[in-house]
Amino acid sequence: MEKFVKIFKISAQKELAYRSNFIMWRIRNILQIFLIFFLWDSVFSEPQKTIFSYDRPKILTYVFSLLFVRAIVLTSQATEISGQVARGDISSLLLKPVGFFKYWLTRDVSKKIINVCFAFFEGLILYLILKPQIYIQTNPIYLLLFMISLIMAFFIFYFLVMANNSIPFWVPEAAWGVNFILISVLVEFLSGAVFPLNVLPVYFQNLLSYTPFPYLVFFPIQIYLGNFSYIYAIKGIIVSGVWLFLICLLVKILWDKGLRTYQAQGS
Repeated sequence: MEKFVKIFKISAQKELAYRSNFIMWRIRNILQIFLIFFLWDSVFSEPQKTIFSYDRPKILTYVFSLLFVRAIVLTSQATEISGQVARGDISSLLLKPVGFFKYWLTRDVSKKIINVCFAFFEGLILYLILKPQIYIQTNPIYLLLFMISLIMAFFIFYFLVMANNSIPFWVPEAAWGVNFILISVLVEFLSGAVFPLNVLPVYFQNLLSYTPFPYLVFFPIQIYLGNFSYIYAIKGIIVSGVWLFLICLLVKILWDKGLRTYQAQGS
């Protein structure tokens, strides 16, 4: 346990060491929330308007929730692995007396805690500036289901990143590209991190429900807003569990095969 505490501390120090990168990342998040906020604020300019099952307080709560859910789910230091695989730099980590996946999970937790802390203060500042109507969920069952769905989303994203990181074992030159496509394109748009997925056509929503992406951001926020029944929320959590199992299995297969082909070229 002590070694993981040390990994956690060192990871936190490294995260804050590159201040300019960290600050730019936080500014990007704030600007994105600003843009989304003013978009929906103009759409729901009439207080009593209801669109796509959202009223003004709920849609603005969805926007503000993105700050926190993205910080918990869609941040990861494990995205560095693909570059290390391509360069042959993971050899030293594979030889250390610590589980490779536990090591990166600890680093991920460190990064997420830092981002959640900053998201809290950013959200507070934005709230004081924009003074939006916010929906507060007080139902303890919905809050419990929300927390469970967030935990599931946390691990689904972690193992999606790990599956993605295995690709450079076979295509080293794709290390940067595959991370960009997965995180900046697929996950951002298909998880509900940019807009609520129920604004899309029904057939596209049905298609997305067969993928793990909606369960990363959209699904937890919908539970918090109380837009799902208890039964539907529990079914969604079960589906999240199935996806988590399948992705874990995929990661094991890919990494077992990848390490057999790994030649440790580079440093």
